[in-house]
Amino acid sequence: MPTTPLTEERFALLRRQPRLSASDVAAVGGVAGIGVAFLLSPDHIEDGPVICPFRALTGLPCPGCGLTRSWVYAAHGWWRESFASHPFGLVLVAGILALAVTVARRRARHEAPPELDRLLKHPVVLAIGAIWLTFGAVRLVLAI
Repeated sequence: MPTTPLTEERFALLRRQPRLSASDVAAVGGVAGIGVAFLLSPDHIEDGPVICPFRALTGLPCPGCGLTRSWVYAAHGWWRESFASHPFGLVLVAGILALAVTVARRRARHEAPPELDRLLKHPVVLAIGAIWLTFGAVRLVLAI
């Protein structure tokens, strides 16, 4: 089978091909996680095994404990239960969906996706992260 020589035009075209960015990976991974939440039953999510390594080792909740249950409840429209499982579950779902829509829109327009490092350093995201960690620390101290 004959091969096409690598001309300047072909080389330039190959260089312009989109590469996966950290934003792409985060958006796809997050949407996949939300998709899995739709597959799990909210009726039996409390009966499942403890999947948090920190909690399995110490018996204490980490800052992320309850997010799986929160996402499952949210995926099925059980908003009150979602918030009760983890108050930041709905915030994280909203953030992932916003990121996924932004990445998809930019890719459709042949623009570069947003830089994840830059997004994570935004003052609003940093404030939410600080509040989340404070929540986790208070919950940990109350559990002791």
